[in-house]
Amino acid sequence: MSSQTLSRRDSPLPARTAGIVIGAWTALLWVIEIVDQLTREALEQFGIHSWQVASLPSMFVSPLIHDDWAHLAANTVPFAVLGFLVLLGGLARALWATMVTVVVSGLFAWLLSPPNTVTIGASGLVFGWLTYLMVRAVFTRHTVQILIAVGVLVLYGSVLWGVLPTQPGVSWQAHLGGAVGGALAAWLLHGRDRAAGVGR
Repeated sequence: MSSQTLSRRDSPLPARTAGIVIGAWTALLWVIEIVDQLTREALEQFGIHSWQVASLPSMFVSPLIHDDWAHLAANTVPFAVLGFLVLLGGLARALWATMVTVVVSGLFAWLLSPPNTVTIGASGLVFGWLTYLMVRAVFTRHTVQILIAVGVLVLYGSVLWGVLPTQPGVSWQAHLGGAVGGALAAWLLHGRDRAAGVGR
């Protein structure tokens, strides 16, 4: 089933349901970090190892793994807030937006990072959700979604500087890929509907 078909059939999630889903997902990140710390960071081997073909599947688990508590704490609030807002638009659309973002962010990290670099963390997904919410509003022109886009731009727009190589040890490649992936997901889910005259 295509992303367009899923988008048209999807229904918005109640705020309570979206909150439960993103709350459970956020809690999972913390459980995984507890396990990682107890195993002396053994889980970090499942990050994306640049230029290693066997590591490509790791793009689907690397957003769940963090380097330390500070890394996880920095991602937790934007992850929960932006994930909640994306989920409000519908579970199927949220899953599509997340999957597209994860793949594009992972490919950017895998291809553009220096050899022997290991990339972990949810920040690429956070960047994707952020650009998805903003670009979605451009395509749908729905009042509520425009207000959401303005709100997240005010709250988190400054983090978009993270797509530039300005801070050592931070994967701008994953950030850039996430931002591109989020915009691509918005186009796949909403842009072509707008071109065909179908509003969401």
